[in-house]
Amino acid sequence: MAYKTDEELQSEVRFQLGWDSRVKQTEVGVTVHKGVVTLTGAVDSYAEKLAAQAAAHRVPGAVDVVNKIEVRIPGNLQHSDEEIAQAVRHALEWNVLVPANEIYSTVSEGWVTLMGEVEYYRERVDVERAVSNLAGVRGVTNSVRVCMPVEPERIKFLIEDVLERRADREACRIRVKVEGGEVTLTGAVNSWDEKKAILGAISHTPGVGALHDHLFIDPYSMRFELARAS
Repeated sequence: MAYKTDEELQSEVRFQLGWDSRVKQTEVGVTVHKGVVTLTGAVDSYAEKLAAQAAAHRVPGAVDVVNKIEVRIPGNLQHSDEEIAQAVRHALEWNVLVPANEIYSTVSEGWVTLMGEVEYYRERVDVERAVSNLAGVRGVTNSVRVCMPVEPERIKFLIEDVLERRADREACRIRVKVEGGEVTLTGAVNSWDEKKAILGAISHTPGVGALHDHLFIDPYSMRFELARAS
């Protein structure tokens, strides 16, 4: 099976944007060059920007997504930095998945910077998710650190074990590099759902302080490998 052309990918991304009720399709522009999708335009919220990005990632064959969408808060949704800071604190305190007492934030012109320490990378992700959908937020910088110390060799062993169980034959095509607590993944996966499953599983691995995702979606390479092996 041939790879999708840039025009086919562009059409499918536009379809996903139109199907996703969280995104106003007319506000988002889509260009594709060598499988890399670039999103442009302006939306009403940071949550909508993230939703557009997720919609593009759902298209099989989309190698990477560059999100250049601007967030322009309409007047009825604008809030002062003080109001946003209070909303961030409430969102963290009401979320049972994050250690709210260990997290603090700075808000400047609607942009939220998160800081503090957590034990697991999953908690770092949950902290950002807790505030990304708040009204008035233009963007989020996640500077929360994972403080649990673990030997790099142990992290790599745990991650490779997760990949073997989670992605089966895909594990041999994914390379894991660990430096300190920073994990870099490179290689191909079959779909966006598979990529999310792998990243989600790794985020629970003790000692992972940062996760650099260089996985790309290639729905055809596994079929090629299976055909070559048969």
